[in-house]
Amino acid sequence: MSENHPYTIDVQVRTRFVPDQSRPDDNRYVFAYTITLHNAGSVPAQLLTRHWVITDANGKVEEVRGDGVVGEQPWMRPGDNFEYTSGAVLETPVGTMGGSYLMLADDGTRFEAPIPSFTLSIPRTLH
Repeated sequence: MSENHPYTIDVQVRTRFVPDQSRPDDNRYVFAYTITLHNAGSVPAQLLTRHWVITDANGKVEEVRGDGVVGEQPWMRPGDNFEYTSGAVLETPVGTMGGSYLMLADDGTRFEAPIPSFTLSIPRTLH
């Protein structure tokens, strides 16, 4: 990523297993993830849509598309952050998520902000 690129959204992810909502005996594993978006570009931009690719340890793939995130379509000036928490339910104790956000810059340019693939895992499953 170029520091001078006008259309740059940095994406950071933190995950956690939610044991009180999970039922391993029923192959239900609930995870929460917190996303921090940072407008590292030089133009304001609004998040329009999201696209997720969620894969469990059995290779089952689910794609999720929709408007905004958690009911919002945040607009961020250069330097602004936006943070939200959401969740995913898997049938296995380990899986991955990744995808992208479609952004609209104030100058009318649409661009994608990639969401780097990250792992969802119950504690003590992966090293």
